Amino acid sequence: MCWDNAAAESFFATLKNEMYYRQTFATRARARFAVAEYIEVFYNRRRLHSTLGYRTPFEALADYRAAATAAA
Repeated sequence: MCWDNAAAESFFATLKNEMYYRQTFATRARARFAVAEYIEVFYNRRRLHSTLGYRTPFEALADYRAAATAAA
């Protein structure tokens, strides 16, 4: 069993450095909204990931689904 959580730790480090530490939030609700927006709008749809061949997670998922459909 692997107890290493490197992927999650890397994600949260990126989130903190690229978004969270650069802003001040008036309310907790605004902070939650900003984090959700960062994940859905930037991290998943625009940010390139080296482990995905410098594609976005959105592009990698689309490629996976296309391959799965073609194989079916």
